[in-house]
Amino acid sequence: MERLKHVVTQIAITPDCRLSELPLLHRSLLPLLSLASSIYRFSLFLRRRLYFSGLVHQRRLPVPVISVGNLTWGGNGKTPMVEFIARLLDEAGIGPLILTRGYSGGDEAKMLHRHLLQTSARIGVGANRIATAASMFERHGYVNSCDTLSEKLSSPYKSVSGPKDERIGVVILDDGMQHWRVLHDVEIVMLNGLMPWGNNHLLPRGPLRESPSALVRADIVVIHHADLVCVPDTQLRMIESTVHNIDATLPVFHSRMAPSHFFEVKNPHSRLSPRTVQNMVVLCVSAIGFPNAFAQAISKIGPLHVDRLDFSDHHLIQADVSFFQR
Repeated sequence: MERLKHVVTQIAITPDCRLSELPLLHRSLLPLLSLASSIYRFSLFLRRRLYFSGLVHQRRLPVPVISVGNLTWGGNGKTPMVEFIARLLDEAGIGPLILTRGYSGGDEAKMLHRHLLQTSARIGVGANRIATAASMFERHGYVNSCDTLSEKLSSPYKSVSGPKDERIGVVILDDGMQHWRVLHDVEIVMLNGLMPWGNNHLLPRGPLRESPSALVRADIVVIHHADLVCVPDTQLRMIESTVHNIDATLPVFHSRMAPSHFFEVKNPHSRLSPRTVQNMVVLCVSAIGFPNAFAQAISKIGPLHVDRLDFSDHHLIQADVSFFQR
């Protein structure tokens, strides 16, 4: 299964003009993947019509909802952005609730919980996010922060006087762009600056969950990995141009990942300087959506050489530890 996932991923990042360079196994899957993409396109169209025509009821939560999502699978900086927004809200005295599906054992949910342990952020995990939200509201209470949200966020680093309100004031919908059962007040769309559209095909023939035209629903676009783009002025401008051809008024921001430290797996609270790996041979082991960015970020720190062992997104690597320890 891991090999098949790798093959499909390789096809998804290969432009049509270079398909002939792929191995025979990869090319033999193209008709099947193209058929599956056509079925996916139709199901997406049907689902969209059901929701946006009102035939399927959308629910409004009693607090503002910020959706953080993407157009392509993995590697868009979605989860770090969710954490960033949660911290911003917490510092402004607004209690955030993060709603996430909890893919593959909830690895991202566990990471968010660990990172946000000292904040007022709550994390609700479950496929039925409306039911999860209702349960969290009942347990922790909620307060509609619509009237004070803009005022509090205008000076987020101003100290909050008095005890913090522990009630939930805002919901952050992790991976929310294609989750239409909940109405969104703010739609933030993350784009991978190194591969914004992939090969321009929908899943599973390509990495697109929706076509770029879906950006008409966005309120904010963030181009992630902007610091890793080879020719920033040209490539970032091209992405921004595509975005503004869809909506000329859409604000576009850039983001990057800045490694602050390493930690030991058995001791998550340990802190090792990034300079630790300088002039060393490093093996990057990952199970994330876009491992290229991870390897590039490590390379920028200055190791002597970087080797890679890339698993598919959310792959549970416990069984493989003995293999890459050799």
